[in-house]
Amino acid sequence: MSDRATLDVEDLLKIILVLVVVYIVVNLAFDLIEFALAPLLGPLSNVIGLVIVVLIVLYFLDYI
Repeated sequence: MSDRATLDVEDLLKIILVLVVVYIVVNLAFDLIEFALAPLLGPLSNVIGLVIVVLIVLYFLDYI
């Protein structure tokens, strides 16, 4: 027999809770950065987000 389900439900809920908290903190940080840099960057804010996503994907694909 294999032990596929070795994690308890409580452990999975803790992982999900931590991920949600991290998501909220990152979202607030990006909102504050966007608010502070909006007069300087203007329409480039979406491009900056796209560049960040592309860099993360390239990192996961081992191109960086």
